[in-house]
Amino acid sequence: MILLIYCHPYDQSFNHAELEVIKENLSAAHQEYQVIDLYAEQFNPVYSKEELKLYHQGQTTDPLVTKYLKLCQQAKTVIFITPFWWNDIPGMLKGFIDKVMKEGEGLSHTVTKIGVKGELTNVQHCYVLTTSTSPTWYIRFVLGNAIKKIFINKTLLQLGFRNVKWQNFGLISNSSEKRRKKYLTKLHFQRFRV
Repeated sequence: MILLIYCHPYDQSFNHAELEVIKENLSAAHQEYQVIDLYAEQFNPVYSKEELKLYHQGQTTDPLVTKYLKLCQQAKTVIFITPFWWNDIPGMLKGFIDKVMKEGEGLSHTVTKIGVKGELTNVQHCYVLTTSTSPTWYIRFVLGNAIKKIFINKTLLQLGFRNVKWQNFGLISNSSEKRRKKYLTKLHFQRFRV
């Protein structure tokens, strides 16, 4: 199963257009997928005191956390669709990682004497699709490439995700309709490995 984790509040955004194209792509290829739409499902990314107390027990007071973790445990491929805001992933997506990725054997990760061991090794392929106002080269070489160095090479790796690829549509604010359509057409025919 392919899991799409979509993080944007506006259904007229380019990120939403990416989501729709990928859904069409997967449907045309007869690939089974599920969508987590964090804003539409009104996921609360903020920990309450009550929920934080349950963290080390691998428990939650939020039924969406349970649902999302189960979907992550079933997925062979995960596709994140998100903007890149202020040199990082949005707070909503960071809150998803903070709350859904529960510590404990059989959950998302365990903490050992030598570090974090990922339990989500079922995720054999992962794609991180971002949009940004900055050009991609600027993110990579001037801003320090946080998306790759932290989110992909640290966070997702610690969760057990493998074969993670990042692609960014940069200069989104000044992009022409022609360039956007070209990118979406390419995305429509892109093969997402399961």
